[in-house]
Amino acid sequence: MTTTSASYDVETIAVRMALTTHGDALFFLDAVQLRESPGLFLKQRLFAWHEPSYYGTSLELRKVGELEAVVLPAEDVIAFFADGQRLAHIAWTWEGDAALLDAVAPLLGECLEGRLYAPDLAAYRDGELRWRWDGAAIAAALGRTRRGELDLARRGWRDEAAAGLRAAFSAAVTSRYYGSEEDEAELRREFPALFAREQAAAATAGLDAEAWLVHIGWKADVAPFRPMLQLIEPWEGDPQARWHLRLVLQDKADPAALKRVKLGNDGEARGKWPQAWSEAIRSRSAGWLERLRACLPPERLARGEDVLGAPLDDAAAWQFLHADSRRLLEAGWQVLLPAWWEAASRKKPRLRAAVQSEDESKKRGGGRSLFGMDAILSFNWRISIGDADLSEQEFAELLARGERLVKFRDRWIALDPALIAQIQRMMEGMDRREGLRFQDVLQLHLLALGEAEDAADGITEASTEDAAAEAARVQLEVELSAQLSGVVARINQQREWPRLDPPEGLRAELRSYQRDGFAWLAFLRRFGLGACLADDMGLGKTVQLIAYLLHAKEGADEPAQLPALIICPTSVLGNWQKELARFAPSLRVAMHYGSGRVSGAAFREKALGADVVLTSYATASLDQETLAGFQWGAVCLDEAQNIKNAQTKQAAAVKSFPALHRIALTGTPIENRLAELWSIYDFIVPTYLGTAKAFQERFAAPIERERDARRTAELQRLVKPFLLRRKKKDPAIQLDLPEKNEMKTYVPLTSEQAALYDNCVKALLERLKELDGIQRKGAILGALTRLKQACDHPALLDEGAGTDPEDGPPPPEAIAARSAKLERLLAMVKELREADERCLIFTQYIGMGKMIQDVLRRELDEPVLYLNGSTPKTQRDRMIERFQSRELPPSEQPSVFILSLKAGGVGLNLTAANHVFHFDRWWNPAVENQATDRAYRMGQTRDVQVHKFISLGTLEERIDEMLENKQQLSDNVISSSEGWITELSTEALRELFTLRRDA
Repeated sequence: MTTTSASYDVETIAVRMALTTHGDALFFLDAVQLRESPGLFLKQRLFAWHEPSYYGTSLELRKVGELEAVVLPAEDVIAFFADGQRLAHIAWTWEGDAALLDAVAPLLGECLEGRLYAPDLAAYRDGELRWRWDGAAIAAALGRTRRGELDLARRGWRDEAAAGLRAAFSAAVTSRYYGSEEDEAELRREFPALFAREQAAAATAGLDAEAWLVHIGWKADVAPFRPMLQLIEPWEGDPQARWHLRLVLQDKADPAALKRVKLGNDGEARGKWPQAWSEAIRSRSAGWLERLRACLPPERLARGEDVLGAPLDDAAAWQFLHADSRRLLEAGWQVLLPAWWEAASRKKPRLRAAVQSEDESKKRGGGRSLFGMDAILSFNWRISIGDADLSEQEFAELLARGERLVKFRDRWIALDPALIAQIQRMMEGMDRREGLRFQDVLQLHLLALGEAEDAADGITEASTEDAAAEAARVQLEVELSAQLSGVVARINQQREWPRLDPPEGLRAELRSYQRDGFAWLAFLRRFGLGACLADDMGLGKTVQLIAYLLHAKEGADEPAQLPALIICPTSVLGNWQKELARFAPSLRVAMHYGSGRVSGAAFREKALGADVVLTSYATASLDQETLAGFQWGAVCLDEAQNIKNAQTKQAAAVKSFPALHRIALTGTPIENRLAELWSIYDFIVPTYLGTAKAFQERFAAPIERERDARRTAELQRLVKPFLLRRKKKDPAIQLDLPEKNEMKTYVPLTSEQAALYDNCVKALLERLKELDGIQRKGAILGALTRLKQACDHPALLDEGAGTDPEDGPPPPEAIAARSAKLERLLAMVKELREADERCLIFTQYIGMGKMIQDVLRRELDEPVLYLNGSTPKTQRDRMIERFQSRELPPSEQPSVFILSLKAGGVGLNLTAANHVFHFDRWWNPAVENQATDRAYRMGQTRDVQVHKFISLGTLEERIDEMLENKQQLSDNVISSSEGWITELSTEALRELFTLRRDA
């Protein structure tokens, strides 16, 4: 239909609309105007100026019977009709519900702008949060003459359409004012009752919409009083007195003034109150009765003039304190309870084992302290309930009375049946006659200290479910005697450690922190408690242990001169021999290693004639029977991460050797998994952290998988007394070490390397189509090795490539040209050698180590050393001496030392070097840092430059990202290892391995 005017043509379009129950608007062309693509035609014209829908482009078209409708979301409906922006050259006419909405939309728009809305009580009772326009607020804000303008029925709105309009208004309020997470969170904080819908029935009983808005705090309560329920406890002077519940009105102007009210069964209130209160009381009292009936059990309400007039017996009073009062609070009532109940309900019952003082004269043979992790300590039970502290006998007497609220020493005690049953079960589960092990006492004490500190700091890491479970659990604690308190304090706090003078036989000047470490080891030995000395590499763990061994030999409290057994990697046996001879020449040292070692009586005679016996991990495993048949004064593990896998024969062997004291030395107590820490502790303090399975369930799984902060804190508290870890950069250490500068050298692959790399990836992906299970894992790990070798040098994958036996080996530059890494290494080593500086080069692959040695030896025309796992011990010792020397002629002085990461990464002092190259990367930053610390340690006087080579676009680059992320956890808990790669999907492996061409 077209109307012509003097200046332009105006097209008239008639539009019908229907509102869904959710408030969405469906727009149709009037039936007489139907044309091809009617929905698209209408959308493009009706919403041409509608910015929220991107001018109609985002609106959905929907088939409704034979008609095509344009769907406008509920949150936009009110605003669309209220703002009235339309194409000016079209005359719009509204049909049916559209005309009704067009008439009322301006007023609804004013409601939205003026925030004249409120929560909907009916929806709340149905468990939903919806909004309605607020008639009372509209009348107040816009004038009473407009109050009837939203009477939908009078305006001709059908019930279905009216419900749709209310849904559209509610959606508009939510979208405009509570659409973001921050807005909703603010609403939850300000009006929590809106979201406590599980108590909707009790919370809204007896309330109309306006009263409910006051009740939840949406509107101000203008009444001069507030209703409360008060529980009155029995009067002390009357043995027949009972508990009573009563309704009181609190004067808002004077909160201390309470007016008692009797509420009749007819809902009428009786009592004495100010005359000004009467109207408000009369209008509300029936609602109070309905709310009480919704919250309290029927037997709590009597008939007659006062529904709360009947006295409460002990069981009913307990029920009110324990359950009914909570329901009333959740329903919005204010409840006045006896002052002692708050403390009683806040303080969980505690069961304490009061450990008895031990007679100091009770000593183990030879004057050793009674304590040890397995020492048995006697105790008595103490039970705390609220503010009352009960003996076992007093507790039993109270239980015998069969009451839940009992008077004890002029104070009320609440005996919660569930918690009392827990206490009884716990007491029955621990036989007092059998005592407690010292390690159990120590664990309970440390965890209780931690919980107290967390509570004082306001730490609440647990979820709501965990907190509820914790609240319902009785706490078992220990109460230490004065003697035990002193012992535990000294174990757990460094400032309590005894100060010891260095042994007379020590030929070294100990730094302050080294004296602390040696004294700590000696202190724990006195109590038979194992120790893990985990100082950073280079801080002198060796000299601290040597001082400890001298102290044990010279100490007057030692019953017999039992020798110490030191177990270390083969590569550092020679180092231990020299360090013992250098720092403690008075110690008699015997070596149990090699083909000349003895057993049986000969071994026993040899061991008894020594102060220290040295052996390797491999030998200890082979000679387990011999070493386990001797009583050692101490068993000391150097590089204790060698027993990180508790399942190995090596770990089982060293744990079987009997000793008065056990010590583990390691710079990395955790390399990959918490199970490694457990294995070390299973050596130094057996059973202290439970079985391997229990440790996995209690600590490892929650910490490694979920980063459980609470479990992490618990584990830290438990391990702290037996773990001493200092770092080079700690302010207290004051080493004045030079700087360690780490830098990454990114190099591209040569075309030959790239082709080999690609082929490896393609071959793996093809194989994975046919493999599963262990075969799939093996294929992935094998491919992983080949990919890393391709990044190093092509010759590692094809050792004969490029070599003609008749012509001899190719020149160094030709070998280097096939690998960008080797080419870059050659250039950098040449440069540092021109500055007369020395370097260490670490690689995982023997073939690569030999190739680097060959290339550098010929290119530099000087000796180049190479140490790997097959290098004999005597040759290793000679290599280290040559490299550290400054006295050899230039033609014999090696300045480049290539080392296998496993064989040369621990136990060596190579401070002559001030450059460290990691030619290929390892999976664990701790392992790389150990290797770097061969040069960056005490005795180093120059800045150390660490160069890490990374092949661009390859797995190495992704490994580097993984290492960086992993390093962030290393000071807390490190989890996972390369095994996770075998669990990846084929698509994930493709993403991880595939060479990025842009590199």
